[in-house]
Amino acid sequence: MNYISTRGISKECEGAAYAIKTGLAGDGGLFMPESIPALEVGELESLISLPYSERAARILAKFLTDYTYEELLADTEAAYCEEGFGSHAAPVTMIDEQTYMLELWHGPTCAFKDMALQIMPKLFVRALRKRGEERTAMILVATSGDTGKAALEGYKNVDGTKIKVFYPTGGVSRIQKLQMQTQEGNNVSVSGIVGNFDDAQNGVKRIFSNPEMAKALSDKGVFLSSANSINWGRLVPQIVYYVSAYCDMVKSGAIALGDKIDVCVPTGNFGNIFAGYIAKLMGLPIEKLVCASNVNNVLTDFLRTGVYDRNRDFHATMSPSMDILISSNLERLLYTVLGTKKTAEYMKSLSECGKYELTAEELAKISEHFVGYYTTEEETLKTVKCAFENKKRLIDTHTAVALHAAYAYMSDYKAERRMLVVSTASAYKFAADVYSALTGKSASSDLDAPYELEAYTGVAMPSPISALRGKPTIHDETISADAMEKATLAFAD
Repeated sequence: MNYISTRGISKECEGAAYAIKTGLAGDGGLFMPESIPALEVGELESLISLPYSERAARILAKFLTDYTYEELLADTEAAYCEEGFGSHAAPVTMIDEQTYMLELWHGPTCAFKDMALQIMPKLFVRALRKRGEERTAMILVATSGDTGKAALEGYKNVDGTKIKVFYPTGGVSRIQKLQMQTQEGNNVSVSGIVGNFDDAQNGVKRIFSNPEMAKALSDKGVFLSSANSINWGRLVPQIVYYVSAYCDMVKSGAIALGDKIDVCVPTGNFGNIFAGYIAKLMGLPIEKLVCASNVNNVLTDFLRTGVYDRNRDFHATMSPSMDILISSNLERLLYTVLGTKKTAEYMKSLSECGKYELTAEELAKISEHFVGYYTTEEETLKTVKCAFENKKRLIDTHTAVALHAAYAYMSDYKAERRMLVVSTASAYKFAADVYSALTGKSASSDLDAPYELEAYTGVAMPSPISALRGKPTIHDETISADAMEKATLAFAD
C-alpha cells in the first residue's frame, strides 16, 4: 500500500516504511494511505477470540503491507506484553447499562500514548532497515504532557536513534513534568519551553520545514523524524484498540455482532478520534464519533459551525493534554472528506490567517460522522466527583471531559446505542486536581497529591507513578521557543 501527502503538492508516493521513517511529507502535509482497507464482518468475528497482540498484528498488516505478518506479530507481542500492560492492554469495563469505558492507561507511563509508543519504535527501526538508512534518526517531539514521556520510554536506548522532547513548562501536570525530567536513557534529551503546547508544536514544525536545519543535521549524520501523531506509525496502532474494544463488547454480551455503537473521545490534537474514524471507514460499526473538548473548544466550534479559528484566548486547564488550539490531525480528516486541493487551501489559510471556513456542504459531510461537545472546568470537577461517588470509578480530568460530553450527547440526541467512552489516563497522573474534585480541598503539594489521593480513595496507585518518588532530576533545561533549533543542533553532536 502506498502513502501520499494530504496536500498533494509533494509527489511522494511510497510504502509504509517510508512514511514511518520520514514522518512528515515534503510539502508539510501528513501521510495517508491511498485507500482504506476493508474489515469484513466475518473477519471482525474471527478477531473476537484472539488476544490483543494478534488483533493488532492483523489490523496493522492491512496498512503496513511492506512489513510481513510475522514481523508485525513479533512486534505486537513484544510491545503489548503482560509485563508492560498487564493481562489486557486495553480492557473495556461497564459504567452503566448503556455506557462503557475503554481503558487505555495500563501501560508503562499510565496514559493512552503507550498504546502507540510502545510499538512505534519497533516499527520505526524496521523501517530504517527496510529503507537502507545508515544515519542516526533524531525523533523530535512536541508534547502537551503524555506523548513526551511515552515517546521517551519507547525510544530510550534504541540503537540508531536519538529523541528530543519539548514541553511547555506551565502546560503540563507536575507528575507529567516529573516523569519527563527523570527519564533515563543514553539517547534522550528533554527541554521545557516558555510558552504553550502550540508554541512547542509550531517550533517543531518550523524545524522540520527548514532545509538549512536538515542539511546541518545531515552533515552530522542525523536526520529528523517524529513520534507525534503526525507520523503515521504513531497513528495506525491507535486504530487497533477501537476494533479490539468492539470485539470485547461483543464477547461480553454488551452488544451483538453488527450492532452500532457511539464513541466519545477526549480530544486535543485529533489523532485519537481520527483513528476511530479510520476504524469506522474500514467497516467497524460506529455510528457517531463524539469529539469532547475542554474550554479550549476550537474543535467544538468547528464541528458545529464549520469555522476553524485559532485566533482566540488560550486557557490553561486541569486537562492540559487537551490545551491545544491547532489540532494537527484534523488535516487528515479534511483530506479524507474533501481531497488534497481543498486541504492544501485550508491549511494555507490556517497558516497565513489563523482560520478557515468550510462550505455548508463540506460541514454536512463531516457532520455525518462527528459531533462536538465541550466541558467546562466546573463540569469536569463535578464529573470526577460523581463518577467516584455514584459509579465507584476513579477517573482523570481528561476522561471526565469525555464522560460529561458523552452523557450530554446521549441526552440531546436521545441516543439508545451503547456508548464507548475512551479513558486516556490514570487519575494519578493528575492527582492534585482529582483530589481537589473529590474532597474540595487542595493536596499538601503536587508531589504529595498521589499519596493523599490513594489514602482517600483506597484505589491503588500505579507503580510507574509511585516509582517517581526519590528519582533524581536529569533534565531541567528551560528555553525560549526561539531557541528550539539551537537546542536540536546541540543535541545532534
